[in-house]
Amino acid sequence: MTTTSIDAIELQFEAGSLIGLNVILGLIMFGIALSLHVSDFQRVAKTPRAPAIGLIAQFLLLPAATWALTRVMGLPPSISLGMILVASCPGGNISNFIAHLSRSNTALSVSVTAVSTTGALVMTPLNVSFWGSMSEDTRAILTEFHLSPTAMLINVGLVLILPLMAGMFVAAKWPRLALRAVRPFKIISIVLFVLLIVIAFQANFQAFLAVIGIIFIPVAIHNGLAWTVGYSAGRAAGLSVEDRRTVAIEVAIQNSGLGLVLIFGFFDGLGGMAVIAGWWGIWHIIAGLFMAGMWGKVFPPPPSKTSDNQ
Repeated sequence: MTTTSIDAIELQFEAGSLIGLNVILGLIMFGIALSLHVSDFQRVAKTPRAPAIGLIAQFLLLPAATWALTRVMGLPPSISLGMILVASCPGGNISNFIAHLSRSNTALSVSVTAVSTTGALVMTPLNVSFWGSMSEDTRAILTEFHLSPTAMLINVGLVLILPLMAGMFVAAKWPRLALRAVRPFKIISIVLFVLLIVIAFQANFQAFLAVIGIIFIPVAIHNGLAWTVGYSAGRAAGLSVEDRRTVAIEVAIQNSGLGLVLIFGFFDGLGGMAVIAGWWGIWHIIAGLFMAGMWGKVFPPPPSKTSDNQ
């Protein structure tokens, strides 16, 4: 398949399915927020080093490294821009589950997910616009679709921030109800999300098969780069082993659902971008479970007096 034919692919995604994806993503964020309180953000403010390293790796180092990777690999424009967009998204909610399995700092994981989700309101549109404009080929896509960072900011706010605030309000107003609802909400919302993605891929199965051989290696390398960036940043900052692993998890497990929402909302489901975000959503779960097994069972963290020190 040629570069031109890859970038010419436009996946079919019905309006109702797009609305459903937005709703499900909102439900996922609402479910996360049911276990959050203002005190979680206050704790981040009091011990900011590890969360700050996580955010720097998430929103500064990874997008920059991703842009460099797309240049080195010489990838087609829509695939390059898809990788940049995924790298610009905040951490995904499954990162908290992976952190728990890997015996990392789960409290830090929840805090970084919440703060990065809030920061995504500004940083996701900014990174997509900035890094997408750094190269002529990807800049042409941004120009073709007349990407507005302001419009993307509003979209991110509606999909992520409003459900987050609503969930935290419920948690503060009716704590017992929120506590009982956290686990069912997460399970139901994730199952619905996976189901919707499966349906979307079924409708575009032939297009997906045509490009899987091209996107498999870039996504695997990109995700490996994310793990490396997160862990290396934590190590350079002198974080504990548990916190280094937590930062790596937060950087490597991206909110690919948000990526799909933005791709279908702002780029008309451009094929190279959509298959990158869709396959990333599958691959980061595989890689995350593998790393959780390695870190949790094969190489457990050494005993520490400060496992929850951040």
